[in-house]
Amino acid sequence: MRILVLNGPNLNLLGTREQTVYGSETMQDIETFLRQTAQTLNAEIVFKQSNSESALIDEIHASRDGFDGIIINPAAYTHTSIAIMDAIAGVGVPAVEVHLSNIHARESFRHTSYPARVCVGQICGFGKMSYELGLRALVHRLSK
Repeated sequence: MRILVLNGPNLNLLGTREQTVYGSETMQDIETFLRQTAQTLNAEIVFKQSNSESALIDEIHASRDGFDGIIINPAAYTHTSIAIMDAIAGVGVPAVEVHLSNIHARESFRHTSYPARVCVGQICGFGKMSYELGLRALVHRLSK
């Protein structure tokens, strides 16, 4: 089972950016942690990050060829990108949206998630565990 793990803008700054919100772990720390979980689930993950909306959309489009599912943290695009929502809907690859922080407990503009409307689920507020929970849930769903 192959899973694309797609990360949006500013997540490359994890570890130094707003540590009270996002914690002190880096994107590399999260990737290493998630690879260990994937191994226990007999899943292969491909981990990518971009600050560009168009690059994220291109990755979603490419996921049709060789990926069984997507874990996506669209970051700030969560609240603004109908294009990412449409890309996920268009490819037909099951996706789970994840966030390090609880977007529903933050500023009101962060409460809206466009991608969540077309994802099979959303997990937020558990730091790097959001990624693990998202991966476990997606693998479980794909194994049915």
